[in-house]
Amino acid sequence: MTVTLADVAARARVSPATVSRVLNGNYPVAAATRERVLRAVDELDYVLNGPASSLAAATSDLVGILVNDIADPFFGIMAGAAQTEIGGQEGTGRAGGEKLAVVCNTGGSPERELTYLTLLQRQRAAAVILTGGALEDPAHIAAMTAKLAKLADAGTRVVLCGRPPLPGSDAIVAALAFDNRGGGRRLTDHLLTLGHRRIGYVAGPVERTTTRDRLEGHRAALRDAGLDGGSEELTVHGSYSRRSGYEATLELLRRAPDLTAVVAANDTVALGACAAVRDQGLRIPADVSVAGFDDLPFSVDATPALTTVRLPLFEAGARAGRLAMGAESAPPGGIATIPAELMARASTAPPRTG
Repeated sequence: MTVTLADVAARARVSPATVSRVLNGNYPVAAATRERVLRAVDELDYVLNGPASSLAAATSDLVGILVNDIADPFFGIMAGAAQTEIGGQEGTGRAGGEKLAVVCNTGGSPERELTYLTLLQRQRAAAVILTGGALEDPAHIAAMTAKLAKLADAGTRVVLCGRPPLPGSDAIVAALAFDNRGGGRRLTDHLLTLGHRRIGYVAGPVERTTTRDRLEGHRAALRDAGLDGGSEELTVHGSYSRRSGYEATLELLRRAPDLTAVVAANDTVALGACAAVRDQGLRIPADVSVAGFDDLPFSVDATPALTTVRLPLFEAGARAGRLAMGAESAPPGGIATIPAELMARASTAPPRTG
């Protein structure tokens, strides 16, 4: 027999309206009353009608987390941390305060990104978290600005994690932006300090903000060292994949056989770069130093351990989850820059001389 809202009300000795207020969270209810209602929900195993509830309330229990590729640890770590915060207190077993976090895998497609946001809008999502870099395309930026404004107007909390704020948009609760430019600069400064002067760079997709910021930091360090920071000869763009790192590094070594170091757009790309260096009969770091970015879990276990830039992915994801739930206050101005830390390991060393 299906348990109804009236059954819960009778068990908790309150009105059906009070049960609705507790479950929807749209009206203040005394703590003791709320506890009785939630206990009755658990005892009767009452299942809330999600679509009907979302129509009655301003928002539903749904939170969307948009990622480019859930198989990429960069996104998986952030999404997992956010989901933990969104799910509520561990072990409560209660259906009165938790939210259902749904991970939406866009595959890096701007069209899929907008489609998922539209679907979440139809579901009256309580919050949306967008992770990773943004696409630098005026038409897509305009479409995103309009879509996020509609979500915010409907009561959805919008949080960016690892993504710069949208220019001119006031629809965002908070933007947690990684210091990709500063991290890129510190990484190249490290190689320059070791004595490297011929440094190749394996960049990500041209149209991504993350690509631009990390490459700008790299080139700024070169210019300050009196080197040609704008040289395209020593830069090859590709996807954020191991295969791209492999192929791009082979191309760099073909263009400049005298390279002494390769900087990769991220750690996954760096693994491909390491394989390409070895397949050319070269040693790391004796012949060519290799460095990555992100400090993904496998980077310290690579052979040799990978010099990289650590981004606090778990901490950022957890903070985004709390912001999405309204459990943490937004940073001043709604924007926080999350610092990047250089992790110098065995894959980089001074270049050989003679």
